Amino acid sequence: MRGIRLAPGEASRMALCDIPEPVPDRRGVLVRVRAASLNYRDGLIAAGQYPAISRADVVPLSDGAGEVIAVGDEVTRFKAGDRVVISCMPRWVAGPFEPRYAIEQFGVTHDGMLADYVAVDEEGLVALPDTLSFEDGASLPCAAVTAWNSLCGLRAPLPGQSVLTIGTGSVSLFALQFAKLFGAQVIATTSTDAKAESLKALGADHVINYRDTPDWDKAVLDRTNGRGVDFVVEVGGGNTLVNSLGATRPGGQIGLIGFVAGFGGTIDPLALIGKAVTLRGIGMGNRLDLEALVNAMACHEIHAVVDRIYDFLDYRAAFDSLGNAGRFGKAVISLE
Repeated sequence: MRGIRLAPGEASRMALCDIPEPVPDRRGVLVRVRAASLNYRDGLIAAGQYPAISRADVVPLSDGAGEVIAVGDEVTRFKAGDRVVISCMPRWVAGPFEPRYAIEQFGVTHDGMLADYVAVDEEGLVALPDTLSFEDGASLPCAAVTAWNSLCGLRAPLPGQSVLTIGTGSVSLFALQFAKLFGAQVIATTSTDAKAESLKALGADHVINYRDTPDWDKAVLDRTNGRGVDFVVEVGGGNTLVNSLGATRPGGQIGLIGFVAGFGGTIDPLALIGKAVTLRGIGMGNRLDLEALVNAMACHEIHAVVDRIYDFLDYRAAFDSLGNAGRFGKAVISLE
């Protein structure tokens, strides 16, 4: 089958290869990959900069969707012809994260989605409704499930509550869509007027340009009558966390997800204690989270925000797009 392999630490040395087609075991499912999508971490893995250990010659990309081609003798959840989404960590079915689940990650420790076929344990698959395209499905396993877990992992937003999203990465865009699904008010930050208009079209109630307003936490307070937001989906990291804390109401919740704005930064522990804010580290989510959000999207006709769909042989351009500041939505690769 066709597949792309990485050379360790050198994104420019990704190569198209002939790879043996995987063979599913007795509980395994062979999936014909129809679409795959890229996440911020995929660029780090390709460049050898990801903080977790990845296999040197791995087939990249953790996110994919496709069609079941064959199943093992003991498989009961799926049959040939079923449309499926593939969970990034197929062993993390339910409950809180445990380190043992990270041992098996597509595109990191196991060959990922940038190949014609992938073999997956049946417990690592979620049914893809007909109302969602393969491109939709391929966009969900990492970014969407992370956003869902950030909002719903402890308690979901109630109608009329408020959610702050940072920037226009895919996690933030999914968080905006899910927050509106729950009836929450959304305040979003971004760096350009063009993206601000796109965020408003997606449903954001207020948008703050953080380049024009460096103290955007104060602007958030202004827009919430001094109260602060109930939830923050924090993707920036150490360099934005102080602002996010300042924008959060007493008793609110911050889901700390990424580090796109850099590492470091300092937080006064008394600020956390004094406001009784819950700070949660979010490392994606489990299969039940993925099932829940897929069903919610299908029922409410929500679709992934896709910036561009690339042909399989244009995989380099898809990776290059991760550094494009003007990108709005997912970079998806079609394997049709």
